[in-house]
Amino acid sequence: MACQLVADVGNTDTVFALAELDGWEVHAHRRIRTLPERSAEECTVMLRRLLAARANELGPIRRAVIGSVVPACDAALRRALGEVAEGPVLQLTGEAALPIRIDVENPGGVGADRIANSLRAWDRFGRDTIAVDLGTATTFDCVTAGGVFLGGAIAPGLRAGAEWLAERTAKLPRVDLVPPSEVIGRSTEACIRSGVFHSAIGGVEAILERIRAEWVSAEPIVVATGGFSSTVGPLLSGVDRVEPLLTLEGLAIAGRYLSE
Repeated sequence: MACQLVADVGNTDTVFALAELDGWEVHAHRRIRTLPERSAEECTVMLRRLLAARANELGPIRRAVIGSVVPACDAALRRALGEVAEGPVLQLTGEAALPIRIDVENPGGVGADRIANSLRAWDRFGRDTIAVDLGTATTFDCVTAGGVFLGGAIAPGLRAGAEWLAERTAKLPRVDLVPPSEVIGRSTEACIRSGVFHSAIGGVEAILERIRAEWVSAEPIVVATGGFSSTVGPLLSGVDRVEPLLTLEGLAIAGRYLSE
């Protein structure tokens, strides 16, 4: 038995996972803060500490796959992954040979997370799909039943909205991003949570509505993923599935094609 190690490097967090070598199933995942200043040696120690126990259960790590939107982290992470994986360290880009086609103006400029989401959505559902990734940014990715990535939209995420308020105003505090129980807040903190959550929900629903209106030939399924998908996804109208591990599963699938 063997496995692969996938790394989803986001602007706020990096998520590592052990996954099937020739499949998509994720058996273990760990989340750490994304810090570009972290050295390769620090990354290696952290990876061994986070993954050693499960790696023993799943067998040797035959390859590693990186999906990164933070280029400053890539060199150190590649060296660290090379220390813990027995095989190659591969990186997903928009120019990779995959079973989906990236049909946009600049395929190389598409984020690896968006490609992974689209690949897994197409592989799993086999129909027109909108993948909504609720992370530091909120991304909307449209992939057809035939495996064509058409593009989508990118909007500020929940965390970006809350941090903007804290940084740009003199008296508004930082708050924990937990769903508010009421729309009408009775404290400053409750008002911020309500405003951040409900403006994000309204924005996502409005963009989904406009995508559906423009994508007139499709009746897409909508799947939510990303760090906030478990808290925000169930509150969104029109979301059919919540799949928090969609990106990691997409990276696992990509690993098969990148290694060919």
